Amino acid sequence: MSIDLTRETKTEQNQQVSEYINKVLSLIEKEEVNKEEAAWITKETVDGFREHVNPGFLTYRKSVTKDGQFAAVEWSDNGSCFKDVNGKEYIDCLGGFGIYNVGHRNPKVVKAVTDQLKRQALHSQDLLDPLRAMLAKILADITPGDLKYAFFTNSGTESVEAALKLAKMYSDRTTFISTTRAFHGKSLGSLSGTAKGMFRKPFLPLIPGFRHVPFGDIDMIRKTFEVCASVGEDVAAVILEPIQGEGGIILPPENYLKQVRELCDQYGSLLIFDEVQTGMGRTGKMFAAELYDVVPDIICLAKAFGGGVMPAGAIVAREEVFKSWFPNPFMHTTTFGGNPLACAAAIATIGVLIEENLPERALVVGEYFLKELKEAAKGHEDKVLEIRGQGLMIGIEFHKDEIGYEVSKGMFDRGILVAGTLINSKTIRIEPALTIGYEEVDKVISTFKEVLSLVKA
Repeated sequence: MSIDLTRETKTEQNQQVSEYINKVLSLIEKEEVNKEEAAWITKETVDGFREHVNPGFLTYRKSVTKDGQFAAVEWSDNGSCFKDVNGKEYIDCLGGFGIYNVGHRNPKVVKAVTDQLKRQALHSQDLLDPLRAMLAKILADITPGDLKYAFFTNSGTESVEAALKLAKMYSDRTTFISTTRAFHGKSLGSLSGTAKGMFRKPFLPLIPGFRHVPFGDIDMIRKTFEVCASVGEDVAAVILEPIQGEGGIILPPENYLKQVRELCDQYGSLLIFDEVQTGMGRTGKMFAAELYDVVPDIICLAKAFGGGVMPAGAIVAREEVFKSWFPNPFMHTTTFGGNPLACAAAIATIGVLIEENLPERALVVGEYFLKELKEAAKGHEDKVLEIRGQGLMIGIEFHKDEIGYEVSKGMFDRGILVAGTLINSKTIRIEPALTIGYEEVDKVISTFKEVLSLVKA
């Protein structure tokens, strides 16, 4: 097909695009839209996903919603909730896969970002940008142990990529130990550590040198260390989620993480904690590492790090590990990582977490939530296999995928968003804002109980 257009045709096309852009921008400007505008937005969204984004998303939405709700289009948010374009409000228990720890559009985070935007949005890349230095200092103060130097990213998978590269430069070793049910992202390096075959197979071969062992099996990880050492493939690092998120909210056995730390010390290997989902107060501590009294050599952060306002991530490492990047700070870079807007959001987010004691609140509210969910599930043991969690990171595992899908559909129909986990589809997650009120928690619990009674085993 020829891409050449006459000048008149091109001018006409540009005019149409310009008119469309202006209409979209005028809608963005509005706090509320009317019924006709809502209908236009919905149609454009569905058509756009079908023709220009990915029609698979529409198929997915039809599988997890009732009737025509697959076309629900979110439009605004606040606190623990969001609204669709027609004004229906939902309690958000998916939380963008755990990004809204300080709530939707937390006013302090929004203010920090807009204040920074008024002065400077992005940096020149060459001069020293102050907020990156200030945020790195804050992270050195709040992260466990002697973690000191930070590198900033835009997402969780980028944080994992940075951690893997740093580990390789530190020791020149190329073997990594990861675990079954692990999820570390989907770019090629982090995907090598991710466990689910469905995500991995189309992209094989991945980065060589990764060994997967069962999560929680300390004997297997010990034997893997021994074998790797005996064949000259010494382990560069072990990468773990302290609590597995996409694996189904899997808590580690007692002392497991401490024993992994000891093995890493014994064999001269690094310990990388992927706290992309567990970090920033989600589990009842600022970082899950603190729950288990273990200090990793590198910690990976993202998701809630940007306060649910900006995409932002980071790794923080011990000086001994990070200094391999000192001679050439351009060895690993990213254009937008650590940009002023993202740093402003992260600084404000940490401030809110500390000032409002949100990690401690997550622990208390989480204990209540977990207890009441278990109470609601009594009498439905033929449907619910287990309810488990830590803080406001809770998983409800069913005996069959189909039950989980029906529960998710029923709750969405009643104004509560939950979703399954990527590795363990039988488990739906409860990861609301850490600011969620008890009244909202009670509504989630009563809705779960109602829906559960209607679903067939």
